[in-house]
Amino acid sequence: MDHTQERYREPMTLAIHEAALAAATGDLPIGALVLDAHGTVIARAHNQREALQDPTAHAEVLALRAAAGALGDWHLTDCTLVVTLEPCPMCAGAAVLSRVGRIVFGAWNEEYGACGSHWDLPRDRRMNHRPEVVAGVLADECGTLVRGFMAGKRSQEDA
Repeated sequence: MDHTQERYREPMTLAIHEAALAAATGDLPIGALVLDAHGTVIARAHNQREALQDPTAHAEVLALRAAAGALGDWHLTDCTLVVTLEPCPMCAGAAVLSRVGRIVFGAWNEEYGACGSHWDLPRDRRMNHRPEVVAGVLADECGTLVRGFMAGKRSQEDA
Protein backbone atom coordinates (compact mmCIF):
# COMPACT_ATOMS: atom_id res chain seq x y z
CA MET A 1 0.00 0.00 0.00
CA ASP A 2 1.47 3.35 -0.96
CA HIS A 3 1.67 6.41 1.30
CA THR A 4 -1.50 8.00 -0.10
CA GLN A 5 -3.49 4.83 0.50
CA GLU A 6 -1.96 4.42 3.97
CA ARG A 7 -3.18 7.93 4.84
CA TYR A 8 -6.79 6.83 4.30
CA ARG A 9 -6.75 3.48 6.12
CA GLU A 10 -8.28 4.86 9.32
CA PRO A 11 -11.10 6.79 7.61
CA MET A 12 -11.82 3.75 5.42
CA THR A 13 -12.10 1.61 8.55
CA LEU A 14 -14.75 4.06 9.80
CA ALA A 15 -16.53 3.83 6.43
CA ILE A 16 -16.50 0.02 6.72
CA HIS A 17 -18.19 0.29 10.13
CA GLU A 18 -20.76 2.62 8.56
CA ALA A 19 -21.34 0.08 5.76
CA ALA A 20 -22.22 -2.58 8.33
CA LEU A 21 -25.16 -0.41 9.40
CA ALA A 22 -26.56 -0.62 5.87
CA ALA A 23 -26.34 -4.41 5.84
CA ALA A 24 -28.24 -4.54 9.13
CA THR A 25 -31.26 -2.97 7.39
CA GLY A 26 -31.02 -5.16 4.27
CA ASP A 27 -29.19 -2.63 2.13
CA LEU A 28 -26.04 -3.12 0.10
CA PRO A 29 -23.24 -2.51 2.65
CA ILE A 30 -21.67 0.71 1.44
CA GLY A 31 -20.45 3.37 3.83
CA ALA A 32 -19.15 6.86 3.14
CA LEU A 33 -17.48 9.70 5.01
CA VAL A 34 -16.62 13.25 4.14
CA LEU A 35 -13.43 14.65 5.62
CA ASP A 36 -12.68 18.35 5.85
CA ALA A 37 -9.37 19.88 4.77
CA HIS A 38 -7.77 18.77 8.06
CA GLY A 39 -8.93 15.16 7.77
CA THR A 40 -11.69 15.49 10.35
CA VAL A 41 -14.89 13.55 9.70
CA ILE A 42 -17.67 16.07 9.12
CA ALA A 43 -20.27 13.64 7.75
CA ARG A 44 -20.92 9.92 7.56
CA ALA A 45 -23.64 7.85 5.96
CA HIS A 46 -24.51 4.40 4.70
CA ASN A 47 -26.81 3.13 1.98
CA GLN A 48 -30.46 3.61 2.93
CA ARG A 49 -32.29 2.84 -0.30
CA GLU A 50 -34.28 0.03 1.31
CA ALA A 51 -34.83 1.77 4.63
CA LEU A 52 -36.06 4.99 2.99
CA GLN A 53 -37.43 3.48 -0.24
CA ASP A 54 -35.41 6.15 -2.02
CA PRO A 55 -33.36 5.21 -5.08
CA THR A 56 -31.04 8.17 -4.49
CA ALA A 57 -30.25 7.26 -0.86
CA HIS A 58 -26.76 6.02 -1.66
CA ALA A 59 -24.13 6.44 1.05
CA GLU A 60 -22.16 8.98 -0.99
CA VAL A 61 -25.14 11.22 -1.76
CA LEU A 62 -26.29 11.17 1.87
CA ALA A 63 -22.78 11.92 3.14
CA LEU A 64 -22.31 14.80 0.67
CA ARG A 65 -25.67 16.27 1.71
CA ALA A 66 -24.74 16.01 5.39
CA ALA A 67 -21.32 17.59 4.77
CA ALA A 68 -22.87 20.52 2.90
CA GLY A 69 -25.29 20.98 5.80
CA ALA A 70 -22.47 20.84 8.35
CA LEU A 71 -20.42 23.42 6.46
CA GLY A 72 -23.37 25.55 5.37
CA ASP A 73 -22.04 25.44 1.82
CA TRP A 74 -22.50 22.97 -1.02
CA HIS A 75 -19.00 23.72 -2.31
CA LEU A 76 -16.94 20.95 -0.70
CA THR A 77 -13.74 22.04 -2.43
CA ASP A 78 -11.23 21.08 0.25
CA CYS A 79 -13.09 17.95 1.32
CA THR A 80 -12.45 14.27 0.66
CA LEU A 81 -15.19 11.71 0.01
CA VAL A 82 -14.21 8.29 1.39
CA VAL A 83 -16.39 5.36 0.29
CA THR A 84 -16.11 1.60 0.58
CA LEU A 85 -17.10 0.86 -3.04
CA GLU A 86 -16.21 2.73 -6.22
CA PRO A 87 -19.03 5.25 -6.77
CA CYS A 88 -21.70 4.66 -9.40
CA PRO A 89 -22.38 7.32 -12.07
CA MET A 90 -24.91 9.16 -9.88
CA CYS A 91 -22.57 9.30 -6.91
CA ALA A 92 -19.47 10.13 -8.94
CA GLY A 93 -21.46 12.92 -10.58
CA ALA A 94 -22.63 14.22 -7.20
CA ALA A 95 -19.03 14.24 -5.97
CA VAL A 96 -17.85 16.15 -9.03
CA LEU A 97 -20.72 18.65 -8.79
CA SER A 98 -20.08 19.21 -5.08
CA ARG A 99 -16.48 20.11 -5.99
CA VAL A 100 -14.84 17.64 -3.58
CA GLY A 101 -11.10 17.73 -3.91
CA ARG A 102 -10.64 13.99 -3.67
CA ILE A 103 -12.57 10.73 -3.96
CA VAL A 104 -11.09 7.78 -2.06
CA PHE A 105 -12.63 4.34 -2.46
CA GLY A 106 -11.97 0.78 -1.39
CA ALA A 107 -13.22 -1.95 -3.71
CA TRP A 108 -13.63 -1.60 -7.46
CA ASN A 109 -17.18 -1.78 -8.80
CA GLU A 110 -16.80 -3.56 -12.14
CA GLU A 111 -20.55 -3.43 -12.81
CA TYR A 112 -21.45 0.20 -12.07
CA GLY A 113 -18.16 1.91 -11.18
CA ALA A 114 -17.70 5.42 -12.50
CA CYS A 115 -14.30 6.38 -11.08
CA GLY A 116 -12.07 4.36 -13.34
CA SER A 117 -13.38 0.84 -13.82
CA HIS A 118 -16.40 1.04 -16.12
CA TRP A 119 -16.64 4.83 -16.55
CA ASP A 120 -14.38 7.61 -15.30
CA LEU A 121 -16.50 10.68 -14.63
CA PRO A 122 -14.13 12.47 -12.22
CA ARG A 123 -11.29 12.50 -14.74
CA ASP A 124 -13.38 13.22 -17.82
CA ARG A 125 -11.94 16.36 -19.42
CA ARG A 126 -15.46 17.52 -20.29
CA MET A 127 -16.33 17.92 -16.61
CA ASN A 128 -15.93 21.36 -15.06
CA HIS A 129 -14.19 19.93 -11.97
CA ARG A 130 -11.86 16.94 -11.75
CA PRO A 131 -11.15 15.67 -8.23
CA GLU A 132 -8.19 13.45 -7.48
CA VAL A 133 -9.13 9.75 -7.25
CA VAL A 134 -7.43 7.32 -4.85
CA ALA A 135 -8.48 3.71 -5.41
CA GLY A 136 -8.02 0.44 -3.55
CA VAL A 137 -7.80 1.53 0.09
CA LEU A 138 -8.56 -1.61 2.13
CA ALA A 139 -9.95 -3.06 -1.10
CA ASP A 140 -10.10 -6.65 0.17
CA GLU A 141 -12.01 -5.73 3.32
CA CYS A 142 -14.42 -3.52 1.41
CA GLY A 143 -14.96 -6.09 -1.34
CA THR A 144 -15.58 -8.84 1.18
CA LEU A 145 -18.50 -6.85 2.61
CA VAL A 146 -20.25 -6.58 -0.74
CA ARG A 147 -19.45 -10.13 -1.89
CA GLY A 148 -20.72 -11.58 1.40
CA PHE A 149 -23.92 -9.56 1.22
CA MET A 150 -24.57 -10.57 -2.40
CA ALA A 151 -23.85 -14.24 -1.67
CA GLY A 152 -26.43 -14.11 1.13
CA LYS A 153 -28.97 -12.49 -1.19
CA ARG A 154 -28.41 -15.16 -3.84
CA SER A 155 -28.81 -17.97 -1.31
CA GLN A 156 -32.09 -16.41 -0.10
CA GLU A 157 -33.34 -16.24 -3.68
CA ASP A 158 -32.40 -19.88 -4.28
CA ALA A 159 -34.23 -21.04 -1.13
